[in-house]
Amino acid sequence: MLMSAALVLLMTPALAFFYGGLSRQKSVLNMMMMSVGSLGVVSVIYVLFGYSMSFSGEGNYLGLFDNPFRFFGLDQLTNTKTVGEDTLAVISPTGQGLPAIVFAGFQLTFAVITVALISGALAERVKFGTWLLFTAIWTTIVYLPLAHMVWGGGLLSNAEGGIAAKLFGLNEDGKAAVAPIDFAGGTVVHINAGIAGLILAIIVGKRLGFGKHSYRPHNIPFVMLGAALLWFGWFGFNAGSAGTANMTAGLAWVNTTAATAAAMLGWLAVEKFRDGHATSVGAASGVVAGLVAVTPACANISPIGAIGLGIVAGVAAAYGVALKTKFGFDDSLDVVGVHLVAGLIGTVSLGFIAKDTGLFYGGDYKQLVVQVVIAVVAMAFTAVLTVAIAFALKPLGWRIDKESEADGIDNSEHAETAYDLV
Repeated sequence: MLMSAALVLLMTPALAFFYGGLSRQKSVLNMMMMSVGSLGVVSVIYVLFGYSMSFSGEGNYLGLFDNPFRFFGLDQLTNTKTVGEDTLAVISPTGQGLPAIVFAGFQLTFAVITVALISGALAERVKFGTWLLFTAIWTTIVYLPLAHMVWGGGLLSNAEGGIAAKLFGLNEDGKAAVAPIDFAGGTVVHINAGIAGLILAIIVGKRLGFGKHSYRPHNIPFVMLGAALLWFGWFGFNAGSAGTANMTAGLAWVNTTAATAAAMLGWLAVEKFRDGHATSVGAASGVVAGLVAVTPACANISPIGAIGLGIVAGVAAAYGVALKTKFGFDDSLDVVGVHLVAGLIGTVSLGFIAKDTGLFYGGDYKQLVVQVVIAVVAMAFTAVLTVAIAFALKPLGWRIDKESEADGIDNSEHAETAYDLV
């Protein structure tokens, strides 16, 4: 689990390379710094009260969050008690004997990467200070509650007071008869980040020249490197969510590989037939789309199902990135087209391809209804609160001035340039 946590932590600098490569030369440092800044802010928040707010097991206020102060600072998670000859430690809410301090470290890395994903919708035009403040507020009132709602026994879990239980009742052990499935973060991470990115792209506004000229990636090898490191780190993300090295983790590993490979091929096929060329950026984007789509589903589908899911997600996301052109919002690096579209496909598809409960495996409509409902509730929850945060921060100013944006945000915000060209 410590290795899985380290792999997921690697995903944030990997995302910095991916987003940095997709940006223009005069904006690459700022784009990378938005991920690095998220790593700093969210890590501190998570240690102080983030873990407690999502997983302390005390409170469950309105099904939205736990007591933020029960494990404030996390030192309480290292307490031990001697019973006879045994030394007992605080274990995680997942059970399996996993020390809670290890689980907290693992979950910290999820919080970091979720916020960093949003930054791709705001490339090249946002004040770094405003972004850091947004990171702190959004983590506290959006990410941490949603993580509790899905994984900590809240409204979107299989708990007795959850929405799924109210829809289709309880089984004998007091849990929802039809449990929502989000094994590693389809709603908590990808739908969440995708909706937030869409809201911010609309409120903050378009880059100078959007729609008048193209914004070409300045360093495609960076994009490929970032995608490769994201794929590598994602094994910690998905397989690690099993909480132990067992058959479930192995299935998640295989499904992650299968879906990602299939999505990459699906995206490339769209490019070839639509545009005449299969591109490196397309391959990298297809990889990310496949990783996103399989995240909620990786432990609950077969490898064949993973391949089918990957193909659908790759094709859909390849067309989904055109949504910004059609509707006129500047989702700079395709957070909506990749993370929201593929995240929704991965979450909702479980109503069809989840083993035992999906429609394709002899199940009835109930799993599909539950998956749609949790996706819609997650989107509405994130959208409303992100709008509120975005407008609350407007007096501070979201945008850099037009002259700085034209000159390049790296110079105005960080007094640095990525490349000194003679």
